[in-house]
Amino acid sequence: MIYGLKRIARYLLGTDKAGRQLRVYDDDTFIVSYPRSGNTWTRFLVANLIRPSEEITFANIERMIPDAEAQSSRFLLHTPRPRIIKTHEYFDHRYPRVIYVVRDPRDVVLSYYNFQRKYRQIGDNHPLANYVSEFVNGRLISADWGTWGENVGSWLARAARPGFLLVRYEDLLTQPVVELGRVASFLGVPSSPDLLSIALQKSSAQRMRDLERAQGAEWVSTKGKREDIPFIGAASAGNWQNKLLPESVAEIENKWGPIMETLGYVLAGTSSGTTRQQFLSRTMNGSRAEEKAPESPAAELRA
Repeated sequence: MIYGLKRIARYLLGTDKAGRQLRVYDDDTFIVSYPRSGNTWTRFLVANLIRPSEEITFANIERMIPDAEAQSSRFLLHTPRPRIIKTHEYFDHRYPRVIYVVRDPRDVVLSYYNFQRKYRQIGDNHPLANYVSEFVNGRLISADWGTWGENVGSWLARAARPGFLLVRYEDLLTQPVVELGRVASFLGVPSSPDLLSIALQKSSAQRMRDLERAQGAEWVSTKGKREDIPFIGAASAGNWQNKLLPESVAEIENKWGPIMETLGYVLAGTSSGTTRQQFLSRTMNGSRAEEKAPESPAAELRA
């Protein structure tokens, strides 16, 4: 009873976090990922695709593509439809259309380690090897979203259904035009080479770092956090090879090796990984899934 009253009060005051309790509409599109997997970059890419004539910054990204974990239920209810919403939630059958961004967990753990230092959730002297064990065993502050394997695995089960697009962070880095073209097609928005190029330029890591330096003190996700550790990281892949101890790499791979290989990530000590075509075929997110996807309401956002 008391909990229910407190929840109602937080809702009325706009001090709650929508999270998994948000109201979902049938014209919603969700950008979903496990934390530190490229979700913020994807938000900027999508925002710059659907609003090519506007200047997308940290000052207005929450209005364009709100964060369900940072904004209140009332804020999201007042966001004009059709909405594109960012979240880290594990599988939710209510989400009608999903862009799921996945990243190599060996790089995710490094980015998450720095993120939690920035948020003062762990100290600079926290042993990285210990953090890897906490990451693997679900003992991080994000435990409610599951471990990396639980979060990713819950959404992969939906890959064969319409209205789902799986995007690898590494592919966005190595072939951004191709991958952003897939995203644009999924959203039903124009994807000419010029539009894709402009969206990529306006969402570059360097520009986002500049925006963070200028606006980070006011953005909901970085306000009041350490300024000496950037929220926008290295925007690279494979750093784990130089920064993780072999036993830490083994710990991650022993836990999630099969799902990593399914996604095309090469395990340490193996000579080859899944080819891109095999990856697309296994996860059922290639052209067949996209062709079956229902007509996207996101195109209306350009009007």
